[in-house]
Amino acid sequence: MTRVKKGVNALKNRRNVLRQAKGFRFRRSTNEAAANEALAHAGAYAFAHRRDKKGDFRRLWNVKINAGLRAIDAKLTYSKWMGAAKKKGLLLDRKALATLAEFKPETFKRVVESVK
Repeated sequence: MTRVKKGVNALKNRRNVLRQAKGFRFRRSTNEAAANEALAHAGAYAFAHRRDKKGDFRRLWNVKINAGLRAIDAKLTYSKWMGAAKKKGLLLDRKALATLAEFKPETFKRVVESVK
């Protein structure tokens, strides 16, 4: 079999792969094959964790809303209040409610009272 030297395109590909793997540890930042494998895994994790992040934030908002409700009335719970808010037709989403509960407690209290 004849010898094949790495041509322009192969070197360009190698350069791009190693540039993307910059900052990875050990062989994964210097070896093309290891860098390719690491980038494939990194892409899969990034895709999955973009989905996970949405759930993480939703859980955080629920906790903030519940804390705001408990500060207003110790017997108020997140689930009962959200059920009542849905029946009332409250159009604020959890992100907005959590922001109000954290930074504007007096406004949040007015919203809570309007749902009661």
